[in-house]
Amino acid sequence: MTKRMLIMLGCVLLLVLALAFGFYLHIQKLIASSPKPGAQTVSSAKVEALEWQPQLASVGTIMPVRGVDVTTEIAGLVRQVNFKSGEEVKAGDLLVQLNDDSDVAQLNSLQAAADLAATVLTRDKLQFAAQAISQAQVDADTADLKSKRALVEQQKALVQKKAIRAPFSGELGITTVNPGQYLNPGDKIVSLEKIDPIYVDFYVPQKQVAGLTIGQSLNLSSDAYAGVDFAGKITALNPKIDPTTRNVQIEATLSNPKHQLLPGMFANVKVNMGEKKQYLTLPQTAITYNPYGSTVFVIAPDDKKDAKKDDKGNAQLVAQQVFVTTGATRGDQVAVLTGLKAGQQVVTTGQIKLKNGTPVIVDNTVSPANSPNPTPQEH
Repeated sequence: MTKRMLIMLGCVLLLVLALAFGFYLHIQKLIASSPKPGAQTVSSAKVEALEWQPQLASVGTIMPVRGVDVTTEIAGLVRQVNFKSGEEVKAGDLLVQLNDDSDVAQLNSLQAAADLAATVLTRDKLQFAAQAISQAQVDADTADLKSKRALVEQQKALVQKKAIRAPFSGELGITTVNPGQYLNPGDKIVSLEKIDPIYVDFYVPQKQVAGLTIGQSLNLSSDAYAGVDFAGKITALNPKIDPTTRNVQIEATLSNPKHQLLPGMFANVKVNMGEKKQYLTLPQTAITYNPYGSTVFVIAPDDKKDAKKDDKGNAQLVAQQVFVTTGATRGDQVAVLTGLKAGQQVVTTGQIKLKNGTPVIVDNTVSPANSPNPTPQEH
């Protein structure tokens, strides 16, 4: 009984081995008959050495050289509005006249009293010369004249406050003040901004302070004017660093003759740092960023002896993965510090289909952007 069972187990084992071997031969046949992957179509670009201006990028806010909300110091009824919204005015131009009839009348009364005091003093001086009155009377007349003249000057200042004038030259904003309206002290009449030249305030990390100096040039751009750069210079560095952010505030001045830049605008600021340098550059799409390092695929002829040839007898192109060290970015471009040489051909799109030694066909009908100053485009 035991011998028969052993024979049966042996037969079963031989059957299983036979089936497994047959399945193995079938898989090998399928693998051998499967089509081999062909060349992958990619786009490419040549590694170029370009002149590169190192820049420090930041974001800032446009600020007026001078800006204020014009208000009234004293209460009064608006008699006349002498400007239109959006006008440019000069320093000292009359903007709003408040009703000052009673104040002018009071001024005339005080002026008459001062004139009378001057007449009395002149007459008493003559009498003093004739020894008709004492020196004390002349002194009292002199003090009385000074007091009345001081009251006149005080009233003149009050009358002048009823005439609200532009404190400096600039451009007016939009006003809602109308004749007949009553204004309280501190009520806003209109905004006044001096915007040519104009400031931009921005912040940079404290580690960059050593590379910044007064007079250093910069470029500013705003999404309000795509593709337009505004040149300026650093005019002030805050002597105190913000202890919360460890950033320092920088102020730059820009010419703004067309009044394109307006206070409150958001701006991109690029400060030129040092001399221009030569860097190998590539489109940013050519770089594959991985946890273990950045790589690119270099295209080169297959140097194997059994390499296929194209119709013209040239060796087939293959892709080889290379580690690179990247530097600063500029628009669509990135600087490559190590790993490549000028003139090498690098894959810019289609890397996901590649591995070392994959045959490639270069088709640059559609290539990625490679501009140092890209501009948004809408289609």
